[in-house]
Amino acid sequence: MKKDELEEKTILKKNDKSVRNSMIYYGILVMLLIILFGLNIYMGSAKIKIADLIDVLMGKGNTLQSKIVWNIRIPRALAALLLGGALSISGYLLQTFFSNPIAGPFVLGISHAAKLAVALVMILMLGHGFAIDSWMLITAAFVGAMVAIGFILIVSGKVNSMSILVICGVMIGYICSAITDFVVTFADDSNIVNLHNWSLGSFSGMTMDNVKIILIAVVSGLLVSVFLSKPIRAYQLGESQAKSLGVNIKLFRASLVILSGILSATVTAFAGPISFVGIAVPHMIRNLFKTSKPERIIPGCFLGGGVFCLLCDLIARTVFAPTELSISSVTSLFGAPVVIVMMIQRQRKRS
Repeated sequence: MKKDELEEKTILKKNDKSVRNSMIYYGILVMLLIILFGLNIYMGSAKIKIADLIDVLMGKGNTLQSKIVWNIRIPRALAALLLGGALSISGYLLQTFFSNPIAGPFVLGISHAAKLAVALVMILMLGHGFAIDSWMLITAAFVGAMVAIGFILIVSGKVNSMSILVICGVMIGYICSAITDFVVTFADDSNIVNLHNWSLGSFSGMTMDNVKIILIAVVSGLLVSVFLSKPIRAYQLGESQAKSLGVNIKLFRASLVILSGILSATVTAFAGPISFVGIAVPHMIRNLFKTSKPERIIPGCFLGGGVFCLLCDLIARTVFAPTELSISSVTSLFGAPVVIVMMIQRQRKRS
């Protein structure tokens, strides 16, 4: 009896320590988020003094500086935060679905398929003089993402090797990119201008109206993901174990796919394809929190994705200002090494 009580106390102590550590990590991520958000609205090609920035935020300041901060920098920073979090959660859900840490919207070709669908809708609608709203772009991106996911699911049912599945996803990405380039080549000049920056991946041109729509889509996706934490935790133990715990596997897997598709589609519709965030950030968060519990990892992924994209966007805007780098160039620079290290670690564990 005493031995059982001792073991129970040890487990409780470990749980308490894990919760405390998680709260500390959440605090660090929130602090980094606040600092990077502040730097994103302070730094840029147009120099604004800290005193002037405070005046602008207080509703004073001159008209030009107010427009730069409120109409350009704040919407862009909010979009980077929200879309970075969405992409990270989307990657985590796909990794849960395929039980593999290198699954992600970009690697599996989902972002490229969404990009192709949005490009086709933009060219067709703009070419015929029709206006395009944000929900139309999200819908187009979601359809493209679902087509890619459907193809990947068909392939996954016929091959046992995850590496072959990833290669197929990469091939889907190349095919979709090639078709997109082909379509853009024959588009009107005005349409090409609209597509160019977006197709490379960028948070530029965001408005507060865009941010409101992004907020609705991303927060809804985050809440549903948190709601699915218990089924995800059961699913991580294996399908048979999840079934014994009352999880409807078909409904659960469909929910993961649709939710991941909506989140990645929202990102692609507004910012274009962004690479490696969906793979690198969930891996870093799992290593940081030292747990696989989804109720802790999902909020961590959202915060981590926001921090990662705010940092990358700050670098993209300021390093060679006024020239701006594509966001995917910077996320690849930081995200690809993380993926390489992750794969090396997995290989060492197996051997």
